[in-house]
Parts: sequence; structure tokens; C-alpha cells
Amino acid sequence: MLRSSGAAFLRGNVATLLILLCVRWYVAYSLSLRNLEEMMGERGFQVDHSSVHRWVIKLVPLFEKAFRKHKRPVGRSWRMDETYVKVGGQWKYLYRAVGKAGNTVDFLLRAHRDKAAARRYFEKAIDRNGTPETVTMDKSGANLAALQAINAERETPIKVRQVKYLNNIVEQDHRAIKRRTRPMMGFKDFRCARIILSGIETMHMIRKGQMKDSGVTRTVADQFYSLMA
Repeated sequence: MLRSSGAAFLRGNVATLLILLCVRWYVAYSLSLRNLEEMMGERGFQVDHSSVHRWVIKLVPLFEKAFRKHKRPVGRSWRMDETYVKVGGQWKYLYRAVGKAGNTVDFLLRAHRDKAAARRYFEKAIDRNGTPETVTMDKSGANLAALQAINAERETPIKVRQVKYLNNIVEQDHRAIKRRTRPMMGFKDFRCARIILSGIETMHMIRKGQMKDSGVTRTVADQFYSLMA
């Protein structure tokens, strides 16, 4: 049975490729850990679902960090919203924003849905992606209060629009993430949820063409493996 601990996953080309394949499929498709265990078994590899989970938790942070260095810049008009994710039997909140072209700006999982959570999201998104000219959101008072607090410290305020129909694009984009998390039946703990969601979001961005390329057309799988090389 394949196991991974520390740098042990690097031993052997076949083992490495198998581990990367499991990680990619898990964050890319609507598969459970036990689905992957069964699929690998059908291919002649005895892989325990708990091993797949450990590989995901170990490698996804490296995957996301590498992608951040190759992420294309996003526009300066953001559509921001939050969606619900179940963690440990309780609803938590995944803050997200996309540009008007549908490209993901950033994401952040928070335990609460309030001004502090929204402000932390905006600060993270601005730090990583630059300052937007406009942020469109729904009628959430907490999100508005968070952005107003940020604007109070800025010489040039960010324009705020609370127009629901303009936010349809981010609400539609939530569906891709929710579709992937549905087979998981909720996450066991917050740390694992944060890591796995970052892998799902990163793969989603690659699918949307948000990774800088050298001009050569590469498949989504090839782009993933280039980040893990």
C-alpha cells in the first residue's frame, strides 16, 4: 500500500505520478476519496483513501503557492459574494470575488459571516491582486461596512455598487465550487477544508485560463503538473 510522509512521496517515478494523479483528480472532479481508492484499485494500484487525503493536504499548499506566481492579473472591477460550506457539521463561509470577465480574484474561508470576516477577505484580495476601482456586491450590510472601513483609511476610495443583478456572475461561479464539494458530504475540520478548497479554487482558475503560459497551448493537466515539477 502506498504511503507518504514528508519527502517520501518523491521516491520513484511511478509512485510520484500516481500521487499527483490522485491529487489532481480529487481537486478537479466530483470524486470522493473512496471513489479514487476504487478507481486506483481497478488500475492495479492498492491505494487507501486515507493516503489520498494525506497527499492532498501535503501537496495542495505547494500547488497553490506555485500557481500564485503564474496567475494572470485580474481586472479592477470585482463582483464579490460569499457562499456556504459545511465544516464539522456547521455552516462556514467561503468569500469569493470574480472580475467582470469571470476570472477569479481571490477566495477565503471564514468561520463567521460578519464585518471582520469580510474585511479580512478584502485585505487579502487587495494585497494579492491590487486595488480594484469598483466592487459590486449584494445588499449585505457586513460586506458594505467592511469596505467602508477600508475606504476610510484610503485617499482614493473604492467605488461600491450594491446591485444584485450585476452580481449574477459570481453567484454562477459559486456553482463550480459547490459541484466539486458535493461528493465530500462536508469537511471534517476547518484546516482541511481551507486547504482542499484552495486546491479546488486553484484548479478552477487554471480551467478558466488564468495561468500565464509561454504561448504554447497546454492542457489543464499539463499546467497542473508543471506547477508540481
